[in-house]
Amino acid sequence: MSKSTYKVVLLSMFVLLMAGVLAGCGDSASKDIKIGVLNEMTGSNATFGASSANGAKMAIKEANAKGGVLGKQIQAVIADNKSEPSEAANAMTKLATQDKVVAVTGTFSSSNAIAASNVAEATKLPYMAIGATNPKVTVDEQSGKVKNYTFRVCFIDPFQGTVGANFVLNSLKLNKAVMLVDSSSDYSKGLAAFFKDAFVKGGGSVLAEESYLQKDQDFKTILTKVKALNAEVIYVPGYYEEVGKIVKQAREIGITVPIVGGDGWDSPKLVEIGTGAALNNTYFTNHYSPDDTSATSQAFVESYKKEYGQAPDAMAVLSYDGTNILIDAIKRANSVDPEKIREALAATKDYLAITGSTTLNASHDAVKNAVIIEMKDGKQVFKATVKP
Repeated sequence: MSKSTYKVVLLSMFVLLMAGVLAGCGDSASKDIKIGVLNEMTGSNATFGASSANGAKMAIKEANAKGGVLGKQIQAVIADNKSEPSEAANAMTKLATQDKVVAVTGTFSSSNAIAASNVAEATKLPYMAIGATNPKVTVDEQSGKVKNYTFRVCFIDPFQGTVGANFVLNSLKLNKAVMLVDSSSDYSKGLAAFFKDAFVKGGGSVLAEESYLQKDQDFKTILTKVKALNAEVIYVPGYYEEVGKIVKQAREIGITVPIVGGDGWDSPKLVEIGTGAALNNTYFTNHYSPDDTSATSQAFVESYKKEYGQAPDAMAVLSYDGTNILIDAIKRANSVDPEKIREALAATKDYLAITGSTTLNASHDAVKNAVIIEMKDGKQVFKATVKP
């Protein structure tokens, strides 16, 4: 366990002790069923949090319009993790001990989700993570055991990293890469490791690995070193804020090779920061594309646009799916008892979600497709679907 993770765990347990009571069963006499919606509402990943919250609220609104669940309406209790692991632990503690929610959904960042899951496990509160793809979200790093109360609706990074590596090798036909990794992010470090493993096994070579930190502004020193290596492709498994700056500055110093990344790119802010022209010849792996032509997907896109005035991104869709899977589990459990909800979540199989038929496996991870997105003149263009 890293020092930062250890500190978050200690803080979580301290807050739990100060709260004086662990969350138990939901209040069966309550008028509403409370579900926590925990996201990055402020901070460096706020656009992800806003989209995720919108998806959850839309799912809850639709469920309530159909009569709610177990004869009651669902109440969303919105919580902000401020894009920080310690705040994720604090917010989850409040949801469990003060708000008395029966379950929680949300959170994109793996570091934040890991911190939240530590509290969920301690309080025995079912938790459905949304876009957190690092394996440590659902599997304890020390024991290697699957966490009892933590689930997720997205694929995980061993799959995503392999998809990205195979795309570079087989579709772009490139085999000399440089990686730029956010050393402050569990997500970025994990995805980079899985990409590298698959890339090297597939015959590629990683010429160098350069590190940066979240909230860095100037990347030209690193990029100048990268340019001198004459790599054929650059892999940047980061979040949109830094990725936008990296791509823009790379093009400014004359780097024209393809730049590839992961689902952390998926935000309208990416184009705003990086500019449409600079983002040409870039690609990323993702959970969903609004170009999906299925009737179910298109109906969702239209409903979301009507509700929020914009097209949904992957976080909105995943949150919508994850919240609906959680609501379905409550129905199947026929109870607001967290233990029964946990058991129902673990038994989720072939749920027809917008992002595809979803089964939660033995590790509580979703087994589902990935998509490849190409950026063209500031717009996302669907390129391919990759099955597990």
